[in-house]
Amino acid sequence: MNYVLFNPLSGNNTGEAKAQQLHTILADSQLVFRNILDITSYSDFLNTLASEDQLILCGGDGTLNYFANATKDMEIKNTILYYATGSGNDFLHDLEKEEGVEPFPINEYLKNLPTITANGTQKLFINGIGYGIDGYCCEVADIQKEKSNKPVNYTAIAIKGLLFHYHPTNAKITVDGKEYTYNKVWLAPTMNGRYYGGGMKVTPNQNRLNHQTVSVAVMYGSGKLKTLMVFPGIFKGEHVKHTEMVEILTGKDITVEFDRPTALQIDGETVLGVTKYQVQAGL
Repeated sequence: MNYVLFNPLSGNNTGEAKAQQLHTILADSQLVFRNILDITSYSDFLNTLASEDQLILCGGDGTLNYFANATKDMEIKNTILYYATGSGNDFLHDLEKEEGVEPFPINEYLKNLPTITANGTQKLFINGIGYGIDGYCCEVADIQKEKSNKPVNYTAIAIKGLLFHYHPTNAKITVDGKEYTYNKVWLAPTMNGRYYGGGMKVTPNQNRLNHQTVSVAVMYGSGKLKTLMVFPGIFKGEHVKHTEMVEILTGKDITVEFDRPTALQIDGETVLGVTKYQVQAGL
């Protein structure tokens, strides 16, 4: 039996309709559909499954994050497959797969995930933590979503933020006990994978299956126009060539502290008013 766990909110509220495409893709399989948000106890749900049953997660990066945290510390005996129905799909990009690909197993990618601690709360995360203008973009996007059902243009938000609205911070970053200080920090995300923000290759050399380390990318020290010129290169990972304003630090335990409260995003979920976050690698 294949249990399809879909997130109706994924893909700008198209998650259920996209999940139904599995009737065609897996025409010879027996499918049982469940709204992932309606499952109140994952422990109880998983205990009802036979060992040969499969789970098919349908959603985006936020859905993967939700499932990983909902099943934290549970030993799942079943094969977990993933069918991407999200809008950003950075996990999919990181695995170099295209949208529409048939469901594929992801059990290994849900093990030994890194944790983030911020504002007194600890969570697992799948792709990365955005802090700086990327967190600001999610903050603004949330406001836009409350006012309209139109798709959010994150690139436009980022450009307007760089030019007019977002002001960089000073930061202290501690990597495995060693401190680094930076002025005029625009970005300071810590990553488990290479991509975030709907296709930004912010840490080109980060390997999500290397559970020993995570990477923090710091974009700093430059003015608005220089930052705006370099920023588009992040979609291909070319921003790292600008070593005068971009540095990648890798370690097991990373703490980032800003000198004023700033929005943060965890796999796309916004957390407001954060001055400090800590990430620890999975092992």
